Amino acid sequence: MLSKLLVTRFVKNHENTADPKVRESYGYLGGIVGIIVNFILFLIKLSVGLLVKSIAVTADAFNNLSDVLSSVITIAGFKLASKPADAEHPFGHGRIEYISGLIVAFMVMLVGFEFTKSSFDRIINPSKINFKLIPFILILLSIAVKIWLSKFNKYVGKKINSSALEAASLDALSDVISSSTVALSLFLSQWISFPIDGYVGIAVSLFILYSGYSLVKETINPLLGEAPNPKFVEELKKEVLKYDYITGVHDLIIHNYGPGRVMASLHAEVPYNMSIVKIHEIIDRAEKEISKNHNIFLVIHMDPVNTDDEEINHTRIEVSNVLKNFSQINSFHDFRIVGEGDHKNLLFDVVIDFNSNFTHEDEGKLISNIDKEIKKLHPHYNALITVDREYT
Repeated sequence: MLSKLLVTRFVKNHENTADPKVRESYGYLGGIVGIIVNFILFLIKLSVGLLVKSIAVTADAFNNLSDVLSSVITIAGFKLASKPADAEHPFGHGRIEYISGLIVAFMVMLVGFEFTKSSFDRIINPSKINFKLIPFILILLSIAVKIWLSKFNKYVGKKINSSALEAASLDALSDVISSSTVALSLFLSQWISFPIDGYVGIAVSLFILYSGYSLVKETINPLLGEAPNPKFVEELKKEVLKYDYITGVHDLIIHNYGPGRVMASLHAEVPYNMSIVKIHEIIDRAEKEISKNHNIFLVIHMDPVNTDDEEINHTRIEVSNVLKNFSQINSFHDFRIVGEGDHKNLLFDVVIDFNSNFTHEDEGKLISNIDKEIKKLHPHYNALITVDREYT
């Protein structure tokens, strides 16, 4: 496999993808290969386009030229993103990689706009296309090369979890589709007299615009703070629960400051009557080990849970049954009873999905309805409920 051969040949210690230097080398390799391949394809397609007088082929050629600049920006993005943390950016400059991907996406859209105009002009002012076999074969070869480039970028992007390189893979795949459409129009021009390449040029341009839009969404989401990978969230919870005396996990929040620069915080439920020194030692060890295993910065907050009190245990089960009647609620935690005699407060948090349509007014109604149901069982209990959103 050529992709693997290039990686092993040009990336030192290529298996150690957690190393920032290795990751940077992967990014440089992806960018350099993109520059070389796309520039060669630009020269081939431009020559073919001028030779056969096809606006669709010429549009495809300049799309490849924009890909050259995209690869340059990708390299620059990796270089800037690898800068060490400083006082103004304590978590480093990793998000620059996302910004470089966003610039590439806008460049793709700009090319699409320009060639939509050119294609309209060709429809209004048509000129004959001269089909020639050798240029047609060169375009087919360029399609094969782009298929490989897409797979190469995807391979490298997956290796280092790079949205910029995975976006480049998607961009190359869109080029495969656009070039295939161009080749088809060139082939059909032997029998069709109307300006088919103008119409195909519009189709190619619209596809380029759509690809650019998709890339913008792909690269802007991490900058805006997208939800973390659900698989990673579950793995993190399971690892925390493997440690002695930790019985539950909640309030997990993950912040992404760029690839390899992730900060996570969570609350871990521990026995209330355990030595603080001992449980602190366990929590401290969990933070260090999990942070190292996943290359993240993990902070764990301890939540003491009383599991010995009969009243608390019995009431917790009753409340759990009550909450099953509310479909919005995923789970509840931090359950405790405060007070004495006939005047007691039940304190707990309920977790709901992050739904933008669920307003503060809706939260108030939910809390009121839960309190009413609990009072049917225990009129002397006053429920103090906090609504948490599921940020993962």
